[in-house]
Amino acid sequence: MIKILYLFTLIIFLISCSHEPKIKYPNIITVGFLADAKRLLPLLASDSSSGDISSLIFNGLTKYDKNIKVVPDLAESWEISPDGLQIIFHLRKGVKWHDGEDFTAEDVLFTYETVINPNVPTPYSSNYGPVNRVEILDKYTVKVVYKEPYAPALESWGMGIIPKHILYKKDISSEYFCRNPVGTGPYKLKEWVTGQKIVLEAFDNYFEGRPNIDRYVARIIPDNATMFLELKFGGIDFMGLTPPQFKLQANTKFFKKYFQNFRYPAFGYTYLGYNLLDPKFSDKKVRQAIAHSINKKDIIEGVLLGYGTPCTGPFPPESWAYNPNVKDLEYNPKKATKLFEEAGWKIGKDGVLEKDGKPFIFTVLVNQGNEARLKTAQILKENLKKVGIEMKIRVLEWQAMLHEFIDKKRFEAVIMGWGLSRDPDIYDIWHSSKTKEGEFNFISYKNEEVDRLLIEGRRSFNIEKRKKIYYRIHEILAEEQPCTFLFVPDSLPVLHMRFKGVEKAPLGIWYDFIHWYVPKNRNKWY
Repeated sequence: MIKILYLFTLIIFLISCSHEPKIKYPNIITVGFLADAKRLLPLLASDSSSGDISSLIFNGLTKYDKNIKVVPDLAESWEISPDGLQIIFHLRKGVKWHDGEDFTAEDVLFTYETVINPNVPTPYSSNYGPVNRVEILDKYTVKVVYKEPYAPALESWGMGIIPKHILYKKDISSEYFCRNPVGTGPYKLKEWVTGQKIVLEAFDNYFEGRPNIDRYVARIIPDNATMFLELKFGGIDFMGLTPPQFKLQANTKFFKKYFQNFRYPAFGYTYLGYNLLDPKFSDKKVRQAIAHSINKKDIIEGVLLGYGTPCTGPFPPESWAYNPNVKDLEYNPKKATKLFEEAGWKIGKDGVLEKDGKPFIFTVLVNQGNEARLKTAQILKENLKKVGIEMKIRVLEWQAMLHEFIDKKRFEAVIMGWGLSRDPDIYDIWHSSKTKEGEFNFISYKNEEVDRLLIEGRRSFNIEKRKKIYYRIHEILAEEQPCTFLFVPDSLPVLHMRFKGVEKAPLGIWYDFIHWYVPKNRNKWY
């Protein structure tokens, strides 16, 4: 069936190859999204769609440059005390909110007070836990005082600042404010049609200068094959290709003429996560046995077509915190069977593992439209069947899966991915205090040594000391397998050729989006 679908898609593609994609509005960029956004306030944006859109609407005090160095954004400069316990931010003057009001230090203090408010359902509060207080020194100067040294301090202030004059004493988690954001960013919200599109338009008074591209349109297309055809016919300008799409079509004459292709390792990984509150997965030996039952090479070849690498733990190989000495749990069904037996699981009459009369059956959740995760689940199902586990697959719409099942811990297992921060602070994902609804440790992992190390990693500015800490965390998680770390995929984005000024850098390609442009002379597009 899958081969027939690929063949059909290829035939449609070949038919379309003789026609140039129709571009009706050349100075508008249309981006394909598999899922709709949920909340466009940066404090509440916990999914990738919401994060991508809100990052164009809001600014933080800091940001990353193309070489992954922290540089000024709403803050034009700062000073850090020798002991690392104080940062004085000097804010840019003349920055306007989208409604014309001035951005000031009051907005920074308000954002801080909001993110640490226990009644605000944000997953980012721990980033500001080490802060003792925030003081306004004058209209454009803020002092942040820390209780203890906090290594990711500058990066943490990259979270979008929100407007006090609009949100003060308001319920920021209400649907109205999440769907009607007012920021200082290069784009402002023009239209949001749920499940269809989000339209942003350039902010004329943006402090870095008006973006060259007039509008940014996010089209929600929850199917990669459909999205790919939209790309060919000019319906969208940008998408992340699946490995089959990249392998079969990215190097064709048609594609090379009309599109720019990019390939680089994603700064994140895909994993099989377990609900550790479920008795089936509470035993470390069971989780290790599952890891030994999974053939990652088959997944990387069959799903990614070689565009990826095996994942051994919570850091991708591109991270300086990645421990190269950690070895992957090899594919070894015999070893898996032995571990299952040690954990009390034995093969029953029907070939399924049993313990205390109960068969080892579980359901894994996969989000709709993500073909790679669905194919991964299908390979996992066959791998686990060989060792006596019956794995069922349930496909859900992304927002429903996230908020009705994941957040509420109504799941047994899930295939998901983490896109990581460049700083290796993974406190929010793995610390045992971060298990409340809406927070990131939804698998409910708890390890006292990991908790202690996560805090120590935050408190040190010495990169060699931090490296030792994160190396140890990598070792522990690889050994305990609270989830099965599957693979680090390659990013395979493609962009219409008319957009110029695009440069691939360590941070990716979007870091300088406001300076992209489309030549007025159509002959210069290609």
